[in-house]
Amino acid sequence: MNARHHIPRWEDRFLTRRDFLSRCGLGFGIVGLANLLTPLPNGLTAAELPNAGSPLAPRSPHFPAKAKRVIHIFANGGPSHVDTFDPKPALARLHGQPLPMDNLPTERRTGAAFQSPFKFQKYGQSGIEVSELFPRVAEHIDDITVIRSMHADVPNHEPSLLLMNCGEARLPRPSVGSWITYGLGTLNQNLPGFITMCPGGYPIQESQNWQSAFLPGIYQGTYINTQHQELEKLIENIKNKALGPAEQRRQLDLLLALNADHARRRAQEAPLESRIESFELAYRMQMDATDAFDISREPEHIRELYGKGTQARQLLIARRLLERGVRFVQVWHGEGQPWDNHDDLEELHRKLARECDQRIGALLADLKQRGMLEDTLVIWGGEFGRTPTVELPTPGANAGKINGRDHNHHGFSMWLAGGGARGGYVHGGTDEFGFKAVENPVHIHDLHATLLQLLGFDHTKLTFRHAGRDFRLTDVYGNVVRELIA
Repeated sequence: MNARHHIPRWEDRFLTRRDFLSRCGLGFGIVGLANLLTPLPNGLTAAELPNAGSPLAPRSPHFPAKAKRVIHIFANGGPSHVDTFDPKPALARLHGQPLPMDNLPTERRTGAAFQSPFKFQKYGQSGIEVSELFPRVAEHIDDITVIRSMHADVPNHEPSLLLMNCGEARLPRPSVGSWITYGLGTLNQNLPGFITMCPGGYPIQESQNWQSAFLPGIYQGTYINTQHQELEKLIENIKNKALGPAEQRRQLDLLLALNADHARRRAQEAPLESRIESFELAYRMQMDATDAFDISREPEHIRELYGKGTQARQLLIARRLLERGVRFVQVWHGEGQPWDNHDDLEELHRKLARECDQRIGALLADLKQRGMLEDTLVIWGGEFGRTPTVELPTPGANAGKINGRDHNHHGFSMWLAGGGARGGYVHGGTDEFGFKAVENPVHIHDLHATLLQLLGFDHTKLTFRHAGRDFRLTDVYGNVVRELIA
């Protein structure tokens, strides 16, 4: 092209008022078009979008979502499906006798059929059978989809916990909550996007259950020990006793400047960027966390609805966190593996259910009365189920007793409520005795794919490039179970 066509002209240096207004008008149209083509989360406008440069800034999913937030109630240790949400009358008929099938491989030896010590009855218009252990949860059965055909890979806690929480049983991978926070951000920049609560200490596999792995560290779950009630014990160092907010801000500004200079010479160093973000988030949390974790601010009738005790407190805190924009809250029953009842199953399952049944029922009722259940997905379950056969005595394992069940990954139950999950529905089934998923089996990868679908994501496209490969929560597996979606 001839260069003379690019010679600046004197008249181009001036604009008439008409030219100015015309160009501005076109600009406003482009802004409007941008909002139409890329809708912002929760109807926010570009001007209202908080902390747009933050890795926790709210983002839109691939397509309109049914769920905006998730609470995962983890019955760690493996509750027995045949004693909770999967009745098996055949076990009562054959109690004490060998099953008319080969016992499937389990971690320990098991023997004869072991009937459930608990009665089941039908609830709601759907008539779904639920154990006497969970009468308060059963009151909401028409809002619940029960999956009776879950299955995992191995009958061991460690790999099964990582498979359930991270989509991979052996290698370090980001947790479900980290993936969701990476994809959606959070609606409250003063609180973490992903919080995990476990009273008394860590569960098996500890912080690996809420790791961010190769995702930036800002997406890792923030652990809260909910056995404590005082805020300063719940969240260590939440208050600075030496400096006021203004002095802290000046201190952080200096630290931010030093870190920013350090980061400029080390481009895209994820641990350093995560550390900078964590300092800022910790500062912002001082006010919002004080409010969110203080359940004394709840009306008395709400606190009575949940009842007393650790489970009541942490589920009420979970609702308050979700209400304040936290994307993913995981609530563990307790440290270690409390539902791992190799012996004294009747006594221990009854005790554990008594600790959480009223509280989970209260959470579902509370979410519903606030209009939150329709876009809050509630998940309940463990890392696997338990055998329909009795566990035989193993030295050092079950104290010589014959009244418990071993681990069973071949078939177990979980349930979903709200957030677009289909209510009053039972999906799939185990065999006549509850040993193996035989009807419409759902693997953990399928569950994760469906969870992401409810949140507005194509699970094959929510990826992060690491070590030359695009990784995703479901690896190269997983199918969305459309029947679970309302």
